[in-house]
Amino acid sequence: MIVYPNAKINLGLHVLRSRTDGYHDLATVFYPIPLQDALEVRSAERFRFRQAGNMLDCPAGDNLVIRALRMMEDEFKIPELDIILYKHIPAGAGLGGGSADAAFMMKLLNEEFHLGLTSDELRQRLATLGADCPFFVDNVPALATGIGDRLVPLDFSLKGWTLLLVKPDIVVSTRDAYAGVVPQEREGEDGAALLSVLQRPVEEWQGTLVNDFEASVFVRYPEIAGIRDMLLDLGATYASMSGSGSAVFGLFRQPVEAPEEKFVGCFVRQRTLE
Repeated sequence: MIVYPNAKINLGLHVLRSRTDGYHDLATVFYPIPLQDALEVRSAERFRFRQAGNMLDCPAGDNLVIRALRMMEDEFKIPELDIILYKHIPAGAGLGGGSADAAFMMKLLNEEFHLGLTSDELRQRLATLGADCPFFVDNVPALATGIGDRLVPLDFSLKGWTLLLVKPDIVVSTRDAYAGVVPQEREGEDGAALLSVLQRPVEEWQGTLVNDFEASVFVRYPEIAGIRDMLLDLGATYASMSGSGSAVFGLFRQPVEAPEEKFVGCFVRQRTLE
């Protein structure tokens, strides 16, 4: 069986407050985008895990696909598997590639071996692997609060917009990103301020739909700020860093001609959103 885990972008990201457990409360909107890995799983006589494409600098046992598998094996009888993961979504980009891989692996196991887990039960398990992971169970636009694990689906679409995604050869660690951010309480309930901006036309988002990580990340990595500014110069209606970085995206009314030539040395992908 083969599945295609997709990436996400963050539309705004408000870091609201520090928590006693070491995490932060936040509000953001996760939006799925058509940039995909490929995950193939087959029954086998012995376990095997292979990876191709963009290689990850971590032992196989630390890969979220394998961690999701081991979690399921602790509860259910799963046969030996031959797993191939083709990585297309860049790592360390704020695009949720690893989280998507874990979620799609768990959903695949649930379906293929008739385990009978509900979506809520899948989300509960995935939350222990990463705050972004539960989003990919339903994989629809959603307001995320708490540490990113409390999800409310949204009737919201960017259909028809062109997404230009640029990821420089820079990895921003989540730990460093949170160390530099200054939490800011917003008026109203968690997420209310963010949703009020999203209700406006995209033409009014720049400067009002804010990712709180940008302030500190742009100081530390001015190249990332430069990419955001270049996307705006190219005519983006809105441009922002996704998550804690380092990927930056722009929303355009029309496709951009030959964007790879403008961002030499970067991972560049252009997609029309559906």
